[in-house]
Amino acid sequence: MTDILPWAATAATVTAAFMTASNLGSRITGYGFVVFTVGSLCWLAIGVTTDQPALLWTNVILTALNLFGIWRWLGRQARVEKGTEAAAEASENDPGETLFPVSLLTSASVQGSDGPIGTCVDAMAGCDSGRIAYVGVSTGGVAGVGETIRRISWRRARIDDAMLHLDLDVDEFDRAERIEKDQWPAH
Repeated sequence: MTDILPWAATAATVTAAFMTASNLGSRITGYGFVVFTVGSLCWLAIGVTTDQPALLWTNVILTALNLFGIWRWLGRQARVEKGTEAAAEASENDPGETLFPVSLLTSASVQGSDGPIGTCVDAMAGCDSGRIAYVGVSTGGVAGVGETIRRISWRRARIDDAMLHLDLDVDEFDRAERIEKDQWPAH
């Protein structure tokens, strides 16, 4: 058992770090904290069985933080997302404008007029009007490394089925203004 426990702790910790760092939504992040909890409990057991008080107390605290993460992502955030989804669905049958959760603009798949384009990474909106001016759409790269972000006017976009649809094809998209991750335009 003492030979297996360190490997189980290591595997759980590495897997959980990957799950939370990937930013794949509240459920995956929440389950990442569940896996982190398994890892911290294994490390805690190792600290007890090998008489390492620093390892033990570090993982007592990490277990508490992981339980907070579980509540935060599988409890609170999951309920918030369920509420925004319900409001969006209900608005489809309402005589007013159809709504969508703005948080979708940090992760929505992007579809062009002739096929998939990339992923929406964020949007810029006016402070006074609340209107979205433009979205940043990422293409290429792996986990953000080597990606290209292009600025697309909100007039060319619409949300449908939790996806951002653009009224331009891939060639038009490739000609759109390229923006640097840390230098988005003010207008």
